[in-house]
Amino acid sequence: MAGLRARRRAQSTDYWPGFVDAMATLLLVIIFLLSIFMIAQFFLSQQLSGRDTVLNRLNAQISELTELLALERASSGELEDTILGLQASLSDAEAEQSRLLGLLESSSGAADAAGGRATRLENLLDDERQVSQEALAQVELLNQQIAALRRQIAAANAALEASEAKEADSQAKIASLGRRLNAALVQRVQELSRYRSDFFGRLREILSQRSDISVVGDRFVFQSEVLFDSGQEDINPDGEQELDKLAEAIQELSAQIPDEINWVLRVDGHTDARPLSGTGRLRNNWELSAARAISVVRYLIEKGVDPKRLVAAGFGEFQPLEAGETPDALAKNRRIELKLTER
Repeated sequence: MAGLRARRRAQSTDYWPGFVDAMATLLLVIIFLLSIFMIAQFFLSQQLSGRDTVLNRLNAQISELTELLALERASSGELEDTILGLQASLSDAEAEQSRLLGLLESSSGAADAAGGRATRLENLLDDERQVSQEALAQVELLNQQIAALRRQIAAANAALEASEAKEADSQAKIASLGRRLNAALVQRVQELSRYRSDFFGRLREILSQRSDISVVGDRFVFQSEVLFDSGQEDINPDGEQELDKLAEAIQELSAQIPDEINWVLRVDGHTDARPLSGTGRLRNNWELSAARAISVVRYLIEKGVDPKRLVAAGFGEFQPLEAGETPDALAKNRRIELKLTER
């Protein structure tokens, strides 16, 4: 049994060393090939880098050549334009030369004609000399006339200066008269203001018990209800009593104001903004305000007031004392105003 095992060991072959040798050899071959590949790769990259450098240099040269070509083209275009300009100038010069030659040929004939013209001009010059002598005589006569005119102008200037002096004196007198007139007017206005104050004071005394009669600025104001019924132009009995007092005060004032003061009492009619019905004789507030002012004036005339001292005016609803549509505002706007003023 043991001998059998020994024979089997002797008969089996050991392959492992040979396998290791083959693998080592194969590894060496692969390393060698890799080395060859790396070396080839290095040289190839070196060649490619050199080619890129050369290609960039060639591109730069191509750009320079392109720019040079563009400059040459521009220069050639400018040269062509210059050549065209020179050709045009040459054509103009040739045309001018031809024209001058024509003029030279025509001037030869003109010279002969100029000789005849010179002769005629000499004859005309003699005639002109004779005419100039006559003109000198006329100029001398005109100089004498101008001297006479200058003397007349000097006399007129002297008269004008005298007239201006008189005008200045007249202007001074007019200015003085104007100042006097203004002073007189101011005095008249002051006198009228004093009489107005007296007149209003007298009316206040007479009508002080009425709250619907007042003074507004330089005007004495009657509310319409004092004198008229609603929408009417005829004075009611209570209004006639108040106007009797007013007429008495006006007559007293007339006796006090001097005749040289040209005063008037203006009676102004005013209404509120509510329109009339339009069915009566009066169609609108204009007519109502004017009719009421005229009624007051007529009544004062009947009571003895001088008609020359009275004026009636109607303003309708267009001069309100207060804005708004409240009953109080409407009542204040319906009124008769009296104003003492100059005509």
